[in-house]
Amino acid sequence: MKVEVDQHACVGSGQCLLTAPDVFDQRDSDAVVELLTDTPPDGQEQAVRNAARGCPASAITVVDG
Repeated sequence: MKVEVDQHACVGSGQCLLTAPDVFDQRDSDAVVELLTDTPPDGQEQAVRNAARGCPASAITVVDG
């Protein structure tokens, strides 16, 4: 699994950070998503999928493989 984020699409809702804090963070200046790692740690895959599904801006993409 690989995770990609589109910072230009992000609306700063913070749902990703709440759902998968080991993978996502937000910039202090504007709350835009920051990716901590593009390969989630073991056991975080479902949380990342949930974060992608819950993103109101569809700014998170999960690539399997």
